[in-house]
Amino acid sequence: MQLTMYSDYSLRILLHLAAHKDRLIPLTEITTLHNVSHHHLVKVVQNLVAQGYVRTIRGKSGGMQLAMDAEILNIGAVVRTTEPHMNLLECFDQKTNTCPLTDKCRLKGVLYQARKNFMDTLDAYTLADML
Repeated sequence: MQLTMYSDYSLRILLHLAAHKDRLIPLTEITTLHNVSHHHLVKVVQNLVAQGYVRTIRGKSGGMQLAMDAEILNIGAVVRTTEPHMNLLECFDQKTNTCPLTDKCRLKGVLYQARKNFMDTLDAYTLADML
């Protein structure tokens, strides 16, 4: 199981904001810290704002901050909103499935359970737990 870089950057941004909740964080601080394209992180931040996790303040002394307490921001919920899907194999999506073994294969069920266990673990933690 591997999360996308989009999810990775989303979690990094949230962790940074939670660790520095006493001040507004400019995006350039995070792009410099992680050596990531400003343009790429703008898209990530826009999604975090749309999900209600982050608020931004424009202007010279602006920046971003968490829009909710880190104690209630659930890691599993963040991953669900940042991952395009959680399909571990092609056969997880009926529209794209071309596997001839689908009707007789038990692997899909095992991997569904593994995905559920993965998400259950993430659901057990908040952003505050990660600090």
